[in-house]
Amino acid sequence: MFTGIVTAMGRIARVERRGGDLRCGIAVPAGFLRGTAAGDSIAVSGVCLTVVAKSARAFTADLSVETLQATTAGHWRSGTPVNLETALTAGTPLGGHLVSGHVDGVGRLRARRDEARSVRLQFESPAALGRYVARKGSICVDGVSLTVNEVADARGGACRFGVNMIPHTLAHTTLGRLDPGDPVNLEVDLVARYLERLSTARS
Repeated sequence: MFTGIVTAMGRIARVERRGGDLRCGIAVPAGFLRGTAAGDSIAVSGVCLTVVAKSARAFTADLSVETLQATTAGHWRSGTPVNLETALTAGTPLGGHLVSGHVDGVGRLRARRDEARSVRLQFESPAALGRYVARKGSICVDGVSLTVNEVADARGGACRFGVNMIPHTLAHTTLGRLDPGDPVNLEVDLVARYLERLSTARS
């Protein structure tokens, strides 16, 4: 589990094709992997990956066909910037919201505009995820926990939602580098998922 509070930015150092799936090397800042061992989980732009091997400034992870199809990881190339977060441990402040690192779908940035010192970003989610997006609710975008400021329906049943990016988030995550049309990994709020399941089970 994760919190959606990005603690570092890294980059994809190498991508190796292996029998239809991928092995990636991810370069990280000094000290990020302290206390991390092979088998541990790290969220890479919202995708939960298992550490296969590590050095002081990088780790290696395997990406399955399912991960490549369900996330933006299939478009990662050497040099691609990524958001990083190590797994939640006992005593870690829950500053964002509970995030599993299991991406629900790929959305796209549709618009951005300056709003005082912040930036307002409008994303479009796949139609299947729209019912889980609520105003003042939480959503995880490329591994970043965000509060939804507004929600609107789009053509084809898709959902458009807006979030406000404060200067700190713009500077310390990859979201400040996004341009309209760029794809992003989306994970909806776990609470919304469980509420739907409970409601369905009772009907």
